[in-house]
Amino acid sequence: MFIQTEATPNPATLKFLPGRTVLGDATREFKSATEGEVSPLARRLFEIPGVTGVFLGGDFVTVTKAGGEWQHLKPAVLGAIMEHYLSGEPVLGEGDTGEMPADEFFEPADAETVATIKELLETRIRPAVAGDGGDITFRGFRDGVVYLTMKGSCSGCPSSTATLKNGIQNLLRHFLPDVQSVEAA
Repeated sequence: MFIQTEATPNPATLKFLPGRTVLGDATREFKSATEGEVSPLARRLFEIPGVTGVFLGGDFVTVTKAGGEWQHLKPAVLGAIMEHYLSGEPVLGEGDTGEMPADEFFEPADAETVATIKELLETRIRPAVAGDGGDITFRGFRDGVVYLTMKGSCSGCPSSTATLKNGIQNLLRHFLPDVQSVEAA
């Protein structure tokens, strides 16, 4: 098994591509070992000292570290991912199908605008963000402000504010005059 790695815009996060499906169409983020208990893969990764976050994407795993250098941590992460896939265990425990749905908020009168925001997120923004080892999800729309949640390598990334303001906000405003700004939820 050959696992590729890619740097992400977040220096504390590295993207691992095992060459197999991880979660397919779903995503799941674990910010602690306790949250990661539902995933045999995340559980293995959290056993590595220094690992503080695990994000499971369609065909990648993003790992966030607290400190230290990747050159010391990377071999242990590669070993844990390989060990997981060789074990034959599922990525998530039984009955767990992926990302927990977030409570969304918006006025019923804004339903058409929200549908367009979600379509733009799905077709134009999420694929680009996944390329950097993260994900972005819609949380709400109120008074012209779109609220989004950044996950994986995008969560806590130094350039995430620029991504929200310069990239996503400009794109949404171009297609939807009702959108005034974009904020992290």
